[in-house]
Amino acid sequence: MLIQDQSAKSTPKASSFSNLPDAPVDEIFSLNHAYVADPNPNKVNLSLGVYRTEEGQPWPLASVEQVEQELYTQNDPARHEYLPIEGDSVFLGHARDLMFGFNKRNADVGKELEAKKRIASVQSISGTGANHLGAAFLAHHFKPKHVWVSIPTWANHHTIWELQGIERKGYPYFDAATCAFNFDGAIAALENEAVEGDVILLHACAHNPTGVDPSKEQWKKIAELCQRKRLFPFFDSAYQGFASGSADEDAWAVRYFFNLSPPLEMCVAQSFSKNFGLYGHRTGAFHLVTNGANPTETELVRKNLCHIIRGEYSMGPRYGSTIVKRVLGDETLRAQWQDDLTVMSSRIKRMRQALYDELKRLNTPGSWEHIINQNGMFSYTGLTLKQVLTLRDEFHIYLLKSGRASVSGFSEKNVAYVAQAIDNVVRRDIQG
Repeated sequence: MLIQDQSAKSTPKASSFSNLPDAPVDEIFSLNHAYVADPNPNKVNLSLGVYRTEEGQPWPLASVEQVEQELYTQNDPARHEYLPIEGDSVFLGHARDLMFGFNKRNADVGKELEAKKRIASVQSISGTGANHLGAAFLAHHFKPKHVWVSIPTWANHHTIWELQGIERKGYPYFDAATCAFNFDGAIAALENEAVEGDVILLHACAHNPTGVDPSKEQWKKIAELCQRKRLFPFFDSAYQGFASGSADEDAWAVRYFFNLSPPLEMCVAQSFSKNFGLYGHRTGAFHLVTNGANPTETELVRKNLCHIIRGEYSMGPRYGSTIVKRVLGDETLRAQWQDDLTVMSSRIKRMRQALYDELKRLNTPGSWEHIINQNGMFSYTGLTLKQVLTLRDEFHIYLLKSGRASVSGFSEKNVAYVAQAIDNVVRRDIQG
């Protein structure tokens, strides 16, 4: 009888995955997990980029809830059916019009029809999916040498482009000394180092993480540089309506670039997570704009985008896009949605002012005007890593290591507590 070598049998073969690199943990979701697990009754969550009420609760928009009630009552048997690969065409039309400003009263219909022919639109898995889809398409077909991202930028921008194998370069954006946009630094870097065909990633409004946006005159100069150096603008529009409270005003930069003459080719990643509160429904769109020289190019772009979509996720989710198209396609619901935007953006502005007022009342060392000069969901507080960690460990206040705070996490109940904690850590550093 053959006796097996038991020692050899018990030694497992090395796994094919034993040499995998240790992938980084996402800071935002890790912080939120730590916050949830923290039993301290005074804890404050300033990490997540989501809107919260005065009570710290999620807020389903009134316009969205009305559509949800209608959908429930209608009980459409087709509500779980597949969408086309490119997505819901009615939703895509409304998303495109919202971004590029079509279908306004007294608009030149013929001119708009020609302009729309330049845009290939497809449904995406919210903003992250739109950014990924655009990066994948451009990496495969456009083959840029570099993608330029602002310093700092949303961390996921780096991951998305890293996975496409495109070299990332940074252009100066935030001036720590003034807590303002470093326009001269950004222009100098792009002027001297960017080459024809490079992609430049731009935040359409409410820059994440700084809350600092270019002025309209600065946007015009950035557009002129893109035209002259033949750079490819890639707009990430995650907060349309959150910067000013107006969806139209917050799309100003995108529309200016789109309407340039001669036409500029560009693309836009559009998310409805924030401005519709549809965070978990992953509702978004990706728009690629051609120069219109060849009428068949837009359709070719759409087909190639659909080819990527089919191989990755087949189609976008139905439920969120159904809600968005119902709201944007009905005058009454759209007016309610605008009111909803005003509610959210106004509360965020009030909380900025409240934090600033408390820090001024406490005579906290330093200048804090940047808190009220910034806009959108986030404030780049200017706090150091040491101060941020002290806020977390001693005061149970959770914000990113960069000092980014989600302003929606403040309330009338906790803003004085947070301001006092900030005052404490700032004075400690001064005293040594």
